[in-house]
Amino acid sequence: MVTDNASPAESGYAQPEIDVRALTEVLDGEYAGIRDLVRTNLTAYASVLEEAEELGIDAYRERVRDIVVEMAATGQTGMGFPGEYGGGGDIGASIAAFETLAFGDLSVLVKVGVQFGLFGGAILHLGTRRHHDAYLPDLITGRLMGCFAMTETGHGSNVQALGTVATYDAAAQEFVITTRGEDAGKDYIGNAARHAELAVVFAQLEVGGKGEGVHAFVVPVRDGGEVVPGVRIEDDGRKMGLNGVDNGRIRFDGVRVPREALLNRFADVTPDGAYESPIENPGRRFFTMLGTLVQGRVSVAGAGVGAAKVALTIATKYAVRRRQFAAAPDADEQLLLDYGLHQRRLLPLLARTYALHFAQDVVRTQLHDVFSGTEDDAHARRLLESRAAGTKALATWHATRVVQECREACGGAGYLSVNRFAALKADSDIFTTFEGDNHVLLQLVAKGLLTHYASEFEDLDQLGTVRHVASLAVETVLEKTSAHKLFERVRDLLPGGDEWDREAGLLDPEYQLAMVRFREEHMLAGVARRLKRGIDDRRDPGAVFSQVQDHVIALARAHVERLVLEAFTDKVRGLPEGGNRTALGLLCDLFALSTIEADRAWFMEHGRLTVQRSKAISREVNDLCRKVRPLAVDLVDAWGIPPEMLRAPDLVG
Repeated sequence: MVTDNASPAESGYAQPEIDVRALTEVLDGEYAGIRDLVRTNLTAYASVLEEAEELGIDAYRERVRDIVVEMAATGQTGMGFPGEYGGGGDIGASIAAFETLAFGDLSVLVKVGVQFGLFGGAILHLGTRRHHDAYLPDLITGRLMGCFAMTETGHGSNVQALGTVATYDAAAQEFVITTRGEDAGKDYIGNAARHAELAVVFAQLEVGGKGEGVHAFVVPVRDGGEVVPGVRIEDDGRKMGLNGVDNGRIRFDGVRVPREALLNRFADVTPDGAYESPIENPGRRFFTMLGTLVQGRVSVAGAGVGAAKVALTIATKYAVRRRQFAAAPDADEQLLLDYGLHQRRLLPLLARTYALHFAQDVVRTQLHDVFSGTEDDAHARRLLESRAAGTKALATWHATRVVQECREACGGAGYLSVNRFAALKADSDIFTTFEGDNHVLLQLVAKGLLTHYASEFEDLDQLGTVRHVASLAVETVLEKTSAHKLFERVRDLLPGGDEWDREAGLLDPEYQLAMVRFREEHMLAGVARRLKRGIDDRRDPGAVFSQVQDHVIALARAHVERLVLEAFTDKVRGLPEGGNRTALGLLCDLFALSTIEADRAWFMEHGRLTVQRSKAISREVNDLCRKVRPLAVDLVDAWGIPPEMLRAPDLVG
């Protein structure tokens, strides 16, 4: 093992040569064509990065709208829609395009997401032929702008509790849309304040005096640019960022829409007022409906990774230009990236960004397979929903951390607006909230693990989850995670038995995977036992769940980090021998060991790390940083970010 004072060269290490173009091809994968189209469009509209700061808010919003419509004409934004309506018929390509668009102005990105992902996606996935024929051709081109009116002032993540009501009037064959109470106003709705003509409105359906749960309706909000009678719209005003997107508040005062306005893929109301649905269970119906909108979470995860790439590219290129302090009296000042601390700050983040890129590839493929019908069954959908939720949480938290660390790593120059960090920081921060608060999403992930994605998965709120886990007793979760069973599973996880991990090589992928798998299994056992103990003590299930929430979130994070490492490891194993595989292997090792190092206290508390081995991991992380340092510029160049998008003349030249 390399000591703290030994350089990679002194240890006999041979530095790999990276073929940047070939690595870009690996990263772009099967969607290289659509990614290159997006890069071309980003370059063509690069001026929006300056215009975001120079224009007034109204002019900036109009500029963003114009760019979105012009990009739509190239086909990049319509890839996920059926070809018969002018789309590309490839949902995987639509996600890849969105991921790449995150290299540019994020108001443009979010406007695209609102128009084509949320509004268009709701019409496509919740509607039927009548809605597709009526709206898809014009919304795909941007001639028809719309919004996605789900979130309410008092009801964010808890969609089932929405206060907007749609009452069916059988005599008129119309739904009456009404905002009931101050908390029921639709809020933070993108496109609402200025550009939307239609809204997909989520409301509690009432038919014949009976509530049937949340359903979606197409509701006109403007006609010829003027707000229609019965609709009230307020501008949310300036935000922390994304001021090219016109977010607004909407309220409905008895707005009437025809019976056909109900997006009726999963439920319908007959003219005489009979409610019909192929899914009898209301809870399952609700979660099936929301599950069709999972592509929003996959998209935001990819956007978070894209924003992190931009920040890291700027900071890395600056770190190989900027010199500070001489190492010796007669020497030149050192480059920032030659300092061990600077390597420690940036290079593990670089490794984690690569890891999340390959994890995003996996979830994008799952999404494509489910929605194209290749693998469309209930279990596959539950696994997709869970993985999308977890990847979105980790990717967007990562973006927030990366942008901040990179800004600091660029010193005072990083604080200047011209160098992009101000916009990146302000515009990407909301990604942790978009498409579900990250902590709520991780609870969804943990629920799937605790219930083993059971058939009752969709019907269980947090109290139901507690009762379900407790009722399993020793039959499933607790059987496999009881003390003696856990010990047996540990021996299965560690190929050489319970002591193997103390002697295994730190750079052995099986060791790295075994460590994160053990952590996940042990946390799952702990949560299950705590839940059952609380129920056995006859305590209130809500109180029981509340007291284990920290444990629940830790479990979910451990689960997703295991998935991310598996995705990275599988990718490296599948590459041909050569410099690119070696370089990615270094990054994979760096990601794995820095992940273990970051949670070393847990591993030591649970007997999986000795003090000596913990110190050895830190030495290995330092050595890996030294090995990655001369490769860093090639590694960020391989992301293929157009130079115009870096827009940091003080930092990258």
